Amino acid sequence: MGKLAVKGGKPVRVGKPWPSWPVHDERERKALLGVLESGKWWWGEKVKEFERKFADYQDAKFGISCTNGTAALEIACVAAGIGAGDEVITSPYTFMGTASAILRANAVPVFVDTERDTMNIDADQIEAAITDKTRAIMPVHFGGLPCDMDKINRIAKKHDLVVIEDAAHSWGTKWRGKGAGALGDLGGFSFQMSKNITGGEGGIVLTDSEALADQALSYANCGRGKGKPWYEHYLLGSNYRMTEFQAAILLAQLQRLPEHNQRRAANAKFLSRELAKIDGIQPMREDKRATERAYHLYGFLYDAKKFGGAPREKFRQALSAEGVPNSPGYPHPLYKNPLFQKKGAGPDYCPVSCPYYGRERDYTKVVCPNAERLCQEVVWFTQTMLLGSEDDMADIVAAVRKVRANARELKG
Repeated sequence: MGKLAVKGGKPVRVGKPWPSWPVHDERERKALLGVLESGKWWWGEKVKEFERKFADYQDAKFGISCTNGTAALEIACVAAGIGAGDEVITSPYTFMGTASAILRANAVPVFVDTERDTMNIDADQIEAAITDKTRAIMPVHFGGLPCDMDKINRIAKKHDLVVIEDAAHSWGTKWRGKGAGALGDLGGFSFQMSKNITGGEGGIVLTDSEALADQALSYANCGRGKGKPWYEHYLLGSNYRMTEFQAAILLAQLQRLPEHNQRRAANAKFLSRELAKIDGIQPMREDKRATERAYHLYGFLYDAKKFGGAPREKFRQALSAEGVPNSPGYPHPLYKNPLFQKKGAGPDYCPVSCPYYGRERDYTKVVCPNAERLCQEVVWFTQTMLLGSEDDMADIVAAVRKVRANARELKG
């Protein structure tokens, strides 16, 4: 296989760029010019059209667009009546927006460990975390793989809990034929720049409940009431409205999403089949109940022992030198972020010292072993790489095999 590129050898990939992002064509240009020339730039027909079409795409009855995915989760929490001191069970292996949305609703994140081979919350550990303060479960469909929604919905029904899906990676994902974001009571999506469908920023809340949709719309629209006078405000909302420009771009992006999802899924299948043959590489487990799957990230576990003791960072550096970019993912679970590690009294030490918590909560004592192992063992490929050709995927596999064959050179 030759000498490793990181040691001066020839890389597997030379002069072969990966697909760029975002993808756009004449459709986006015409959509933007159409809005520009119409003079109607603000919260009009394009926004309404996108809300309808995206809700239909995910099998939901109602869609409420907003500024971003974090706002979508915050809106969902408030719409569901989650408030001061309520506990919301969620995953520690996710972006900070999952937890900050809960905090913005004055609620308390309760972290339950993940499954090591899916990066999703372990549904079997949820029930043990339920207390008299628990109000909701917020599963995160990480990388587009849906959580075990059969178990989560059963637990929620048993304990009268709300289910709010963090579906920020799940455009097109389906569980038993029904779209993510419409599997619980509410779901939130992101259209941030890195996402598989993007308006630069943007988000949406989905639900099958008209009452919850009305509450979500009110909160996102400065607390106004549905069908009520413009200057009457019924709850403490804010301005989370999407613009016509964002909606126009997203409508164009939505047209090519099915094709892109198919390509990513085919390439991910190829990678999983071939990488599983390499000792020390473990692709993430799939679930047959996920009848369709978006891939925002492709992840696998790296076993340093099988690579002669070479640390993950040495492996990653070698893989990058071969022309295969990659990421280690999150450096630590959410509860190890400085926000949750602070101790003391007063506003500078929120959230853990805020009075609405109702009880002392010390996040420095939280331990989720699987999530912590993921932060040390996982390697990610981005969704843009999965838009490449099968030859590109073969290069990834060849690069991993090459590093594996020369792993002893990386030790130390």
